Amino acid sequence: MIACGSLSGITRLAAANGNDQRPNIILIMADDLGIEGLGCYGGRSYRTPNLDRLAASGLRFTHAYSQPLCTPTRLQVMTGKYNHRNWICFGILDPAEKTFGHLMTAAGYRTCIAGKWQLQSYDPPDYPGAAKRRGIGMHPRDAGFEEYSLFHSLHTEDKGSRYANPTFLRNGTLHRDVADKYGEDLNVEFIADFMRRHRDEPMFIYYPMALPHWPMVPTPRSAVWADPARRLEESTAYFPDMVEYMDEIVGRLVKHVDDLGLRQRTLILFYSDNGTDRRIVSKLGDKEVTGGKNRPEQNGIRVPLIASWPAHIAPGTCDDLVDSSDFLPTICQVAGVTIPSTWHVDGRSFAGSMLKDFPHQPRQWCFFWYDPRPGWDKDKHTRHIFALDHDYKLYSDGRLVRITGLGFDETPVADAGSPAAAAARTKLQQVIDRMMQPPLSQAALTDAAVFGKPD
Repeated sequence: MIACGSLSGITRLAAANGNDQRPNIILIMADDLGIEGLGCYGGRSYRTPNLDRLAASGLRFTHAYSQPLCTPTRLQVMTGKYNHRNWICFGILDPAEKTFGHLMTAAGYRTCIAGKWQLQSYDPPDYPGAAKRRGIGMHPRDAGFEEYSLFHSLHTEDKGSRYANPTFLRNGTLHRDVADKYGEDLNVEFIADFMRRHRDEPMFIYYPMALPHWPMVPTPRSAVWADPARRLEESTAYFPDMVEYMDEIVGRLVKHVDDLGLRQRTLILFYSDNGTDRRIVSKLGDKEVTGGKNRPEQNGIRVPLIASWPAHIAPGTCDDLVDSSDFLPTICQVAGVTIPSTWHVDGRSFAGSMLKDFPHQPRQWCFFWYDPRPGWDKDKHTRHIFALDHDYKLYSDGRLVRITGLGFDETPVADAGSPAAAAARTKLQQVIDRMMQPPLSQAALTDAAVFGKPD
């Protein structure tokens, strides 16, 4: 499902004028936040005025999905491929893969990534099997971006803090335990500096945030921040502060875009890599929602997606299905970048859901191959293969559940006597059968024998 090559009106105008005014694209991805975390989705536990304003002035997607954990989602976001095509192990991006950074840089975009990496070396040295997996992933310098500033770029034991007194690798130089600084502040400053230097050129910026991922610690807006000895104190009581500081950071980044006079030519996307931490209970309307991170149920995979581009995206909501493999083809289509025919891209562009320049061709299903093993602390997990549409989810073990609505309910259904449920089972089983065909990663090859050839 490759969607690529079309030029938006703004790009055609730029080409005609001989002035490269292709749209800037900024993709922000929160770390561990379900839809219940934002006021614009009905969340009532945290104040998120900046993201609520972004949603009010743009498009809020109601059926956006991620994988249940960060590495699976991040691989799909950057490569446009489902995990069963390129999965090796947790915390690893195959260095043979190509990312949207490579594509956008090759197309003449100025490219920048800041935030969390965690895709080069994940296992601690004493973890069973670690010797085979440590350091086998992609180093940030090879990910296709011109500039980077990233937490957890090297070995796990060297990662340091992502929040107070952060450690980060910036354009090849490792900065350890930077005193009296907060990681997300530095990330936004890095991005802002990049934008100032390249304001007259088309830019693609990927900001995989650290917030509001564990450890749950104070932010610069927390009352205890004034005491440096307490800045790395861990408690779930700080989670509201972290969500609200995440919102502040997004507002700060949007203001930088505004101050540079770039808002009218900048598409901003806000997304999340998976559901909220399972230690957290939040209010969605009048309902209490327990975070579902690392689980395949709706509260582990139903995430926010907001798209804002003044004068180009009309305010409103959109119920089109979107999953994490869709970002690469969408970004390429908006930018007028062609995806090479040799790439096997599973994602489908949702540019037409946002912009009238493109045909509206929403996907009719989402597919999930989820298995975070092997990797440190991941052996407790199991493999889950499933597909879903707006109303039903079918697991590969035969369980069919109804997921209609905007909440997180999964209601088991028997399709006997229900034409709608029976039709959904047939449709989603065909999706699973079709998707479980080559090319497949070594991790998924055993699954192919189970599903066999599609009809």
